[in-house]
Amino acid sequence: MDQPSFDSQSLGRRLNELLVLSLLRRAPMHGYQVAVEVEEQSDGFFTFNHGTLYPILHRLEGEGLIAGEWSVPDGGRARKAYALTEAGRTYRADALRQWKTLVGRLSPFLDDGAAVDKVSDGAA
Repeated sequence: MDQPSFDSQSLGRRLNELLVLSLLRRAPMHGYQVAVEVEEQSDGFFTFNHGTLYPILHRLEGEGLIAGEWSVPDGGRARKAYALTEAGRTYRADALRQWKTLVGRLSPFLDDGAAVDKVSDGAA
């Protein structure tokens, strides 16, 4: 079975994308709300600072994976709400499959040296 390899150098970027896209599949949100939801839903395990999140949102919007729409609440500041596009839904589904594959391939390396033993057994 020939499966594509996984570029581990882009792991952080891909995780951040999956977090953002997964939140936006539920409902449109503005950037600050995305940051708060990620932190709350992960009990603080994942966090975004604004210097990280907004470039991600702008890049995803530029790639057509999310769409932003400006609004001005009564008496408030203008803010942009982002929503997942159909292309974003497809991309997210593919990214989720890749993450599940990653976890499956990584687990043997983390489970009591099973991957190392397997490699050693095969070399003998």
